[in-house]
Amino acid sequence: MSLIMSRADLDFLLHEWLGVEELLGRPRYAEHSRETFDAVLDLAETVATRHFATHNKRNDAEEPQFVDGRAVLHPEVAEALEVYASSGFTGATFDEELGGMQLPQVVAAATSAWFQAANCGTAGYPFLTQANAHLLATHGTSEQVDAYVRPMLEGRFFGTMCLSEPQAGSSLADVTTTAVPQPDGTFRLRGTKMWISGGDHEMGENIVHLVLARTEGAPAGTKGISLFLVPKHLLAEDGSVGERNDVVLAGLNHKMGWRGTTNTLLSFGEGAHRPGGEPGAVGHLVGEQHRGLALMFHMMNEARVGVGLGAAALGYTGYLKALDYARTRPQGRLPQAKDPSSPPVPIIEHADVRRMLLTMKAYVEGGLALVLHAARLVDEERTHPDPEEAARAHLLLDTLTPIVKSWPSQWCLAANDLAIQVHGGYGYTREYDVEQHYRDNRLNPIHEGTHGIQGLDLLGRKVVAEGGAGLRLLAERITATTDEAARRGGDLAEDGARLRATVDRLVEVTGRLWSTGDPETALAHSSTYLEVAGHVVVAWLWLQQALVAEGGTSDLHEGKRHAARWFLRTELPRTGPQLDLLERLDRSPLDVPETAF
Repeated sequence: MSLIMSRADLDFLLHEWLGVEELLGRPRYAEHSRETFDAVLDLAETVATRHFATHNKRNDAEEPQFVDGRAVLHPEVAEALEVYASSGFTGATFDEELGGMQLPQVVAAATSAWFQAANCGTAGYPFLTQANAHLLATHGTSEQVDAYVRPMLEGRFFGTMCLSEPQAGSSLADVTTTAVPQPDGTFRLRGTKMWISGGDHEMGENIVHLVLARTEGAPAGTKGISLFLVPKHLLAEDGSVGERNDVVLAGLNHKMGWRGTTNTLLSFGEGAHRPGGEPGAVGHLVGEQHRGLALMFHMMNEARVGVGLGAAALGYTGYLKALDYARTRPQGRLPQAKDPSSPPVPIIEHADVRRMLLTMKAYVEGGLALVLHAARLVDEERTHPDPEEAARAHLLLDTLTPIVKSWPSQWCLAANDLAIQVHGGYGYTREYDVEQHYRDNRLNPIHEGTHGIQGLDLLGRKVVAEGGAGLRLLAERITATTDEAARRGGDLAEDGARLRATVDRLVEVTGRLWSTGDPETALAHSSTYLEVAGHVVVAWLWLQQALVAEGGTSDLHEGKRHAARWFLRTELPRTGPQLDLLERLDRSPLDVPETAF
């Protein structure tokens, strides 16, 4: 069995639970088959195992270096990415006309799990490139698509997203990078961008930066932001790579994890390179002026789902390695074994180790299910023949996106913590992989919108938008599942009733939070609200899996039933005290004086 990812679980999630073969009846995916889906997953496992996992520890030990203004990486990263691109993975979900494989999003997400689990540092480069190319393919001009998207899908160009600035951080309303229009229709950009993953390297011919900036006279705040395509190298008229643009690597940030992905400070228009002798970095407007943030959310939302996938994958590989260690590490004896001369037992026989493993299983398999469910909603949104069903998929996906980003980032990180604990003292050493997986996963609650930002988004926007339509739809979907569990009877009915009561209370408390007309008090507990809603959603998906696994005789089906029962009976009750807190509208974080901290 692979210690990177479970192919058996992916097959269960894709085929038995999510029914991806139903998508074959839609025109976009009609050329595919179960066999092609399986072949792509086989190829992903092979490439991830042979070309990504093999240098994961080297990525951590030999992080990129800033040498003479350049980012220098060890060669295995470029070698792996060449295999990745030549295998067609960069264009997995793109139109065949652009050179893509036109795979369903849910199948592509399953393949991505292999690469994120095997080596998140190297996987970061194509992850950003794909999101960049998706935005341009959707909102760019045909000329921009031909000049930049096609080379990205071929693996010749890479892509980034340039949002944050040193003084602004996550507050994009305070972005100060400027863009000045030129007679030829281009713009000249000046400013500094911080925390830009993949912002500089020499593994391809070019890097395509998508940059948020302000044009002259633009309104203050987010309404005045526009989006620009700024290449590292300009293109000649024939599309070949030409002179260097005025985009300069000013430094590298050194992180506790994800060390294989360059994290950069970039300067635009500082004069180190002056294309045509003029100051400023040459940029091309994407879409309309002052709609930059709305367009960038196309990439940001994709990235947020991708962060959730990466978090689930890192938690999953940590779980598999802890499980393998527990099965092979003899230590101690069971309480009933009184003879000290009897042989030690594998630690998986100890009750507390089994508790930790079952908790990890519930977290990581639940997190992976959450992300793949979101990916399936993308396919429904894009290809469902009924426009009303497509609209409902869009609404549910929009509501769930903050949870998809943050729940795996919190709880699959907790699984990584437990993986270290299962290893004991060895888990805290670099001899074993689990300490790196924890450090790598610790970034995921931060980037692409922190845990707190996702809470504000969920409670402050998503569950109240359109009069609460998204929350109502979610509650309806959960209720349909609990009704099915009630019809089945037995333990499923009992677990379903527990979930039904919790979701009903969540809806009630949501109304209570907003009934006072005091948004400051309501949003003071938005992170708690996010955690409650996340546990409710994952409990729902576990109940769905238990319904599918009922009656199955394989070890996998039995494992699903046990993990579902554990989550619904041990994890879901965590939400009770949290809902009590939300209902009280406590103002402690707001009322404490700053001097009292």
